[in-house]
Amino acid sequence: MSETEIQRTLAIIKPDAIAKGVLGQIITRIEQAGLRILAAKLIHLSREQAAGFYIVHKDRPFYQSLCAFMTQGPCIPMVLEGERCIQRWRDLMGATDPAKAEPGTIRREFASSIEANAVHGSDSVASAAFEIPYFFGTLEIYPGR
Repeated sequence: MSETEIQRTLAIIKPDAIAKGVLGQIITRIEQAGLRILAAKLIHLSREQAAGFYIVHKDRPFYQSLCAFMTQGPCIPMVLEGERCIQRWRDLMGATDPAKAEPGTIRREFASSIEANAVHGSDSVASAAFEIPYFFGTLEIYPGR
């Protein structure tokens, strides 16, 4: 991958961040980082939808509680685009554990635990290729560049 490769990633503003009323602050950080939002929608995941999305974790001990957490209220999945977008979004999010996240990151400032960690981001090109179409059809995504 070249340094200037344009990528897309899935970002989710999770139910805990919506409940705290920090949606606008998170979107502002995304835009200030130079990432473009190509699609976004407010949804309330069903148990089945959460289980399907997190299927990669089905054998992990936190799978059931993660699915329960993601269905407790609305969330906002988004498609982000930009140069090296996947890594840039992950850097902006910070470590999964907010106590270990760098100062100034979204999780350090808005998350309260490893599970209630405010945001999600695809961890690779392959993950993004699964995650984006899980939430968005082709016609729902602005073409971008």
